[in-house]
Amino acid sequence: MLRRTFLSTLPLAAAGAFGVHLPAAFGRTNDVELGPSRLLCEPPRPLGCLMMLSKATPLQEGRAMSFVLRTPVFSDGGKIPQKYTCDGADVSPALNWSDAPARTESFAVIADDPDAPRGTWTHWIIWNISPNATALPEGVPGVGESADGARQGKNDFKRIGYGGPCPPPGKPHRYFFRLYALDAKLDLTAGASRNELEHAMKTHVLSQTELMGKYGR
Repeated sequence: MLRRTFLSTLPLAAAGAFGVHLPAAFGRTNDVELGPSRLLCEPPRPLGCLMMLSKATPLQEGRAMSFVLRTPVFSDGGKIPQKYTCDGADVSPALNWSDAPARTESFAVIADDPDAPRGTWTHWIIWNISPNATALPEGVPGVGESADGARQGKNDFKRIGYGGPCPPPGKPHRYFFRLYALDAKLDLTAGASRNELEHAMKTHVLSQTELMGKYGR
């Protein structure tokens, strides 16, 4: 039920050229905490891993932490139950995580389908999740701002909040849930677009992790 984000598309030599010093066994975002300017890996985007001038520092005196995202309702790479799709109740699945970077000031989640016919389809964006949170409950209401300060933007269904998998008939699609640990709360109005969210958080990502499920008809 967990997935770790790999930075396999970034050669170590290239990292050195930018002044990024990586441990010999480096290969996962959960091996290092990334500073204010950092490596940001966002598969399946065309550029794979985006290099920003940074120096990666080991976590907890060199001991690797495992920043991981899980759900109790499907395994990583497994089938998403109908309840969480447009064929069912269309509610967001419960998510939980552990071992976020110590300097985390907020979390953000982006859920999307890279296999959609018209290109990557955004199903959910939520940010300013409390740094003390370790989970999101099932069925997060589709409101712009919740009582705890978390904010949601518009998905590609043009609705605020979560919109579940709803693929055309054929091969099952992949649905990625990405969790970002940020070093700040974002000054971004509820109802914002994915592009606006990515722009607001691009210099604040400490680490990220992801979970993938599949759904087809």
